[in-house]
Amino acid sequence: MKQLFTTVLCITVMTLAHAQSPQPKYVAEAVKLYDSGKYFEAMPKLEAAYNKMTNKGKSITEKGSMAFKLADCYRKMEQYDKAAQWYGSSIELKYYDVDPMVYYYHGEMLRMSGELKKAKESYTNYKNKRGKESSINIDGLISTCSEQADVHDKESKYDVKAEDKLNAKEFDMAPFLSEKKEAQIYFGTQREGVINPQRDPITGEKFMDIWVADFDAKGDFVGAKSIDNNNIINTKDNEGTAIMDKKGKTLYFTRCPSQPKKNLGCEIWSADKSGEEWENVHEINLKGALKKQINDKQKDSTFLSAEEISIGHPCITADGMMLIFASNMPGGYGGKDLWYIKYDKKAKSWDTMQVFNMGATINTAGNELFPSLSSDDSLFFFASDGHPGIGGLDIFKAVIQTSKTAADKTWGKPENMLKPINSPANDYALTIRKDLKSGYFTSERSNPKNRTYAPDIYSFTTPPVNYDLQVMVYEMGNKTKKIDGARVTVVEKNGQTWEGLTNDGNKGTKKGFTDKWADRKSDKSRPRYINGGFDYEIKAAKARYFPMIKPATITTKGPNGEGVLEQSKSFLVEIQLIPIELRTPEIRYHLDKWTFVNDNTIKSEDSLKFLVDLLKDNPDIIIELYSHTDARDTEIHNQALSENRAKAVYNYLVAKDPINACRVIPFGKGESEPAKYTDDKGVEQVLTEAYINQFKADKVKFEALHQMNRRTTVKIVMEPGTDIPKTFDPKAPCNADPNYTKYTDPLPR
Repeated sequence: MKQLFTTVLCITVMTLAHAQSPQPKYVAEAVKLYDSGKYFEAMPKLEAAYNKMTNKGKSITEKGSMAFKLADCYRKMEQYDKAAQWYGSSIELKYYDVDPMVYYYHGEMLRMSGELKKAKESYTNYKNKRGKESSINIDGLISTCSEQADVHDKESKYDVKAEDKLNAKEFDMAPFLSEKKEAQIYFGTQREGVINPQRDPITGEKFMDIWVADFDAKGDFVGAKSIDNNNIINTKDNEGTAIMDKKGKTLYFTRCPSQPKKNLGCEIWSADKSGEEWENVHEINLKGALKKQINDKQKDSTFLSAEEISIGHPCITADGMMLIFASNMPGGYGGKDLWYIKYDKKAKSWDTMQVFNMGATINTAGNELFPSLSSDDSLFFFASDGHPGIGGLDIFKAVIQTSKTAADKTWGKPENMLKPINSPANDYALTIRKDLKSGYFTSERSNPKNRTYAPDIYSFTTPPVNYDLQVMVYEMGNKTKKIDGARVTVVEKNGQTWEGLTNDGNKGTKKGFTDKWADRKSDKSRPRYINGGFDYEIKAAKARYFPMIKPATITTKGPNGEGVLEQSKSFLVEIQLIPIELRTPEIRYHLDKWTFVNDNTIKSEDSLKFLVDLLKDNPDIIIELYSHTDARDTEIHNQALSENRAKAVYNYLVAKDPINACRVIPFGKGESEPAKYTDDKGVEQVLTEAYINQFKADKVKFEALHQMNRRTTVKIVMEPGTDIPKTFDPKAPCNADPNYTKYTDPLPR
């Protein structure tokens, strides 16, 4: 039905003679079938004519014409790879000198097949050969090839599978979820049992009827049958792409009549349901509006009458006020566009004298087909080969921009639904459940059970969105020093609270990490710890570490804090705790001085920034600075030097924020407290002068050990006799020691 609808849309009356001189009979027969739109019957005769022709003289042009027409047949039957091959053969025979459009169509087929680089080459060749013709936006198509390349690399969250129990070996397509429980779908089929078992001369396929399929509570197919036992909906013509209105009372469907020697377009029909029967079957007759379109757009119309225009693929809004459909009527943006008519409440019928185009946001220079809506009209789906896609027809989604109750609804910029819903083949006719998480669509992709280009019905589901949380706690300034036994508390805002301890690394656990909070097996009402649409605060605490002022946060809300996060996510939150004593990053001083080294060997100010940020991020703490020296020089000298260096750091911090004068206390420790060091054997050593002097022969190690002693450490000030940090009160009087700003100079010896 899809191939028929799209090929019928392409058929126009051929007014030009294809030969100005007598043609061989086998050529004339092939051309006659082609001109009449009987593409399936024309193909073998065109190929036979092509094979009989030579590559010499005038015959080259005629042979190129046969290849072009054969490619056209495959194009109109949407067998894009074969169409590309035959357009390529026509190009090799230089048919572009007769009709440059061969380059354009070649590019189109390559783009549909996903061969974007080659498509751009053919589009460029067409641009260079087309002369003054400018109706085709060729620059836009060249640009689209680059945009499509981006789409090829992306995937969506859906799981897709072929409904093998439903699909027959013949065509099955255009599903529509019906019935309030969504346990039925209407669909088009060519399977055994259709009214007309003959072959359509246009497509070579059987005629199509509308059937209904039933599914059980688990979503498994249990049976299918024709919706019509009286042959008033399903006839000898093609019927398909059916929908029911929201009340379940009226069926809208596409009918494509087939009459010898007549070029007839497809039509939209409706039927009222009465129990298990149908009545009042009639055409939604748009011929008045179509004639008006032809007259208004006569300059760009190739149609001689309204009967030649095709309309089909009906879609109705939830309020029953808009009937959206696809058509090749004049006045669109190119190819087949999506249009709509409005329901006249006073007349209690559709206003068929005026049609409205869905606009440039939806329609393109390509083809837009198979519109459908979610049950509340919030999402609009359609198929297009004009928007950037993966190949052939792709399914797109647009979000409603107006109120759902607006008389004229509009939808926003379409988004490609990406792989795996879309594929290099044609994908179209999506119907979605009320939960917006699952549904069905049609695809012509290859699978082990179908033949090439055969449409089948596929289902799609949204995998469960699950979140989990794990917390890692480590010591500030040293990420490798994980903290075990830290108590981690998680608060779900406006919800539950739970806590746990970080592990010690035994029994297969990771030191410093909590267990992963995922399933909550003890609570069936809330089976998971982390749920969608919430904000969470996380804190960690342990004795002899400063308590966190600001909690870490995560959210499972959607963009802009609305809705829920739609992708599953494992949250790993890293929390650093400040020990009551920590070593600052290295701050170096010039030899025997208290000025900071800032050169290509070290940027001491980068290290000082650690202290600036520590105080800024933790406004409640009070710290003590302890500056140490190595044991070289006299004790009195080193004591004074260390005091000056501690004061230098103090004055730097006060310059950054004057309040730090009451939050920082500098001390000099000289050489009195050597650092500790773990040697190559894993034994902890105290870096006394005697120990370091053992390594005088190894100058590098000797200097490195002395450097370990030249350090500045920080201690959090605690309440006397406790492990509780003392809290800074910014309102209390600040009486900083004025001696902290004074240096001992010169240094004693």
